[in-house]
Amino acid sequence: MRGSRVFRQFHSSCFRSLQTQPTNDKLPNPIPSKKTLTEKHNPKNNKKSNTSDSDIVQWNMAISSHMRSGHCEAALCVFNGMPRRSVVSYNAMISGLLTNERFDHARDMFEKMPERDLVSWNVMLSGYVRNRKLGCARALFDEMPERDIVSWNSMLSGYAQYGYVDEARKIFDVMPDKNKISWNGLLSAYVQNGRIEDARRLFDSKVDWEVVSWNCLMGGYVRKKRLVDARRLFDQIPMRDAVSWNTMITGYAQNGELEEARRLFEESPIRDVFAWTAMVSGYVQHDMLDEARRTFDEMPVKNPVSWNAIIAGYVRCKRMDVARELFEAMPCRSVSSWNTMLTGYAQSGGIAQARFIFDRMPQRDSISWAAMIAGYAQNGYGEDALQLFVEMKREGERLTRSSYTCALSTCAEIAALELGTQLHGRLVKAGFETGCYVGNALLVMYSKCGSIEEAYNVFKEIEEKDIVSWNTMIAGYARHGFGKEALTVFESMKAMGIIPDDVTMVGVLSACSHTGLVERGRRYFYSMNQDYGITPNSKHYTCMIDLLGRAGRLNEAQDLMRNMPFEPDAATWGAILGASRIHGNTELGEKAAKIIFELEPENAGMYVLLSNLYAASGRWSDVRKMRLKMRDTGVKKVPGYSWVEVQNKVHTFSVGDSVHPEKDRIYAFLEELDLKMKREGYVSSTKLVLHDVEEEEKENMLKHHSEKLAVAFAILSTPAGRPIRVMKNLRVLGVHVLVEITGETDRVYCWKTKTVLAEVNVNMKFSSHMAQTDDEQKRASGLVEANR
Repeated sequence: MRGSRVFRQFHSSCFRSLQTQPTNDKLPNPIPSKKTLTEKHNPKNNKKSNTSDSDIVQWNMAISSHMRSGHCEAALCVFNGMPRRSVVSYNAMISGLLTNERFDHARDMFEKMPERDLVSWNVMLSGYVRNRKLGCARALFDEMPERDIVSWNSMLSGYAQYGYVDEARKIFDVMPDKNKISWNGLLSAYVQNGRIEDARRLFDSKVDWEVVSWNCLMGGYVRKKRLVDARRLFDQIPMRDAVSWNTMITGYAQNGELEEARRLFEESPIRDVFAWTAMVSGYVQHDMLDEARRTFDEMPVKNPVSWNAIIAGYVRCKRMDVARELFEAMPCRSVSSWNTMLTGYAQSGGIAQARFIFDRMPQRDSISWAAMIAGYAQNGYGEDALQLFVEMKREGERLTRSSYTCALSTCAEIAALELGTQLHGRLVKAGFETGCYVGNALLVMYSKCGSIEEAYNVFKEIEEKDIVSWNTMIAGYARHGFGKEALTVFESMKAMGIIPDDVTMVGVLSACSHTGLVERGRRYFYSMNQDYGITPNSKHYTCMIDLLGRAGRLNEAQDLMRNMPFEPDAATWGAILGASRIHGNTELGEKAAKIIFELEPENAGMYVLLSNLYAASGRWSDVRKMRLKMRDTGVKKVPGYSWVEVQNKVHTFSVGDSVHPEKDRIYAFLEELDLKMKREGYVSSTKLVLHDVEEEEKENMLKHHSEKLAVAFAILSTPAGRPIRVMKNLRVLGVHVLVEITGETDRVYCWKTKTVLAEVNVNMKFSSHMAQTDDEQKRASGLVEANR
């Protein structure tokens, strides 16, 4: 009768029966006024309340009705207006408040109850359990004057639900009476927490289990991928139901045993929509899309999960046109359906279509927002990603670990350190900072933004580090030239018993390469297989060839490449070309470039490397030929940019930038700095300018490089005591300026004369954002290099 028109009429008639005669020609009010009720039960009026028990029942029914509809204030109004309340009235209020997630109000009302019955205690006990307050629940349980089977089961299920299986077992062992809920609760706790052997021992200690219990244990075996044990249990079930068959079919399908899954599916006497969907999902997960579609088309009845499974299959294969057709044909779309399409478009680069889907969604959840934010971030729209994150918070959507992680990844990609730091603070307040998942995202953000000290602090605070944590820290140190620190972390990792993987060894070899530790890198490379069971792949060989090439051992690098168990790829030849440029071996560079052009004809970086090699050798005609070749083949050089974050805004500079609003101040400051440097005897290193122009023009080009413009603007705009971090999208070549960290005032030095040119209250740090620096950061005499 709940929510029906008849019930509402009955509800209204109940209140009219309590109403006094109307006065002043007003219509009667079905709910008595507070004044009337006060007069009715106030003893000073010498009037006896004639409210009967049946009247209280009707009021209690009204309270329950309001609570079921979510109208807590209306229920409270009815409760406060009652002339007399029973324990049931309080119980109805407490239960309703708990159902509507108003725990504090429920607890206050429980404390104010004049008397309580067993139901009152049980309702409040379940409220504590539902709100994860197990300590308070146990205290209340111990305080109860009497307990029944509901009390014991509430406490047992609370411990079981939140993973305290041993405490659940203690409760189970001391229970005076046990029913099916008790036994199934403990069995489910063991299964859900992966303690399948304990579950089996409990199962074997009793004989009269229901089919739901058999299914529970069988499902535990399936989750553990112990299909033989699951099948043995399946064959022993006295009476199978649809869940039994579906559990076994799903187990086979998910683990790739699709023939056995299909055979069992054909034998099943109850092939419902879940069995069909299990087969479709199994085929999709193992890239058997044709079989999945054939099964889907044969389904007599389809539910949203079935549709989502086949759509996800086409999305997974990046066949978005077919996925879109199925999505449009879907009779009833769930949020998951929209999210699948949104994620598919975002991952395949269709960011405009993804946003179209996002804007059309009738309802969004946190996954929708996170998918859209991740789509923007992965497709290079960092500012849009962060703007959407802010919009998500503004609309009141719950910020999840995933959304924070996507936002942090975006901050890492666009080097927005200040915003990333603010997100870090919000993470701490939200209680997400201790998890490995979020900790790794913070680690990547600080590493890519050049704040390697903060990265290490985050690394130390991650309580349970996984292999990704260690690899990220090693790679972060290696990226910024701290090779020895990277190797120290690697040794600590081994001491902690963490086994390195192939990604770890790439970071280790890269660290050796950028620190010039040839022999140590060679030792690591040749012991990978024996020590860690890692077979070197192309990335490991490329790192080793790069290590030898940087050290000038070009012949050894070529020998290693010739002895590779597979054909060298463009990256490997690129390492040879880079080493040839460093050491001026034009002949070897030309050979490497020729092969690279065949493998990757659109790789602009290799054209630039060879052109620079020609320029360094003074072969300007060959430089011009390379530029003409790039133009004819349609290859465009990626322009170099430097950017710096000032007051939560990222300022981007290019060579000779003429559009920045502060350009006049920047150029004036650089001219003043250049004059001071020349007075001290500084001479520009024009050999770094690989253009066929006059020396004076080369000096001007050096003077207005994007890095210098970014540094100058940051010095002029950054408050005292704040660090300056300049990020680049290309490699950094020469070294012109050094900054000394003194603790109070930092001084800009001329590298050659070691003379103070300017004093600034800033701390300058550089990071090559998308590529390693060629000249590693050298640390000596308290000096920290700031690359050009």
